Amino acid sequence: MVIAVENSMKRTYFDTNILISAFQGKEQIADIALSMLLDPDRELVISDILRLEVLPKPTYHKRQDEVEFMKWILANAMLCVTCKPALVEKAIDFASHYNLHPLDALHIAAAYEAEVDEFVTLEKPTKPICQVQEIKVISIYPQTPLNE
Repeated sequence: MVIAVENSMKRTYFDTNILISAFQGKEQIADIALSMLLDPDRELVISDILRLEVLPKPTYHKRQDEVEFMKWILANAMLCVTCKPALVEKAIDFASHYNLHPLDALHIAAAYEAEVDEFVTLEKPTKPICQVQEIKVISIYPQTPLNE
């Protein structure tokens, strides 16, 4: 007899703003972002695009703690989607259909290619990226202003 065990791990692609907020954000949103990034029930999926967005600036500005944090998060990914012509074509499709910013379209295309369970962002739920239907998009944008 064969028993199928369902994988309860969520394959999650985090938008750049989640990683940056986990390190730089206001305490409440940083705590939420960090807890999601460190959730043992999630498998992190990243892309070359995500790496490009989170590593160069802190490297250039010599913010070594931030560089090490980002490298640590990225090193724990179970999959890195590479930027290939087919990914760019899919991103163009998403951008054209949903009026996405080009980098958002690349992130969505990477998440779609990786067949993630969810894409998590800090964008407002009314933004075009949150309207994508092909994958589950979760916004953790605060509904009420954060305490300073």
